[in-house]
Amino acid sequence: MKKMMIKLESIGDVKTFVNAVSKYDFDVDLMSGRYAVDAKSIMGIFSLDLSKSIELVAHTDDAEKFMEEISAFIVK
Repeated sequence: MKKMMIKLESIGDVKTFVNAVSKYDFDVDLMSGRYAVDAKSIMGIFSLDLSKSIELVAHTDDAEKFMEEISAFIVK
């Protein structure tokens, strides 16, 4: 399992992010406060407070390619 913080700043970011995450078979969750949503769900993501960084949890041990693909959204 991999955890990291991400930031989605626009509608375009959300679309690009969901398209990238949807390519992978493993589950990916986004957590903001007490809410957790499926990262492959555009509607779920828009229910979160996007003005803050969001915790991403990828339920896999082999996430290198995945992390490269979403690197633009990872908070450094």
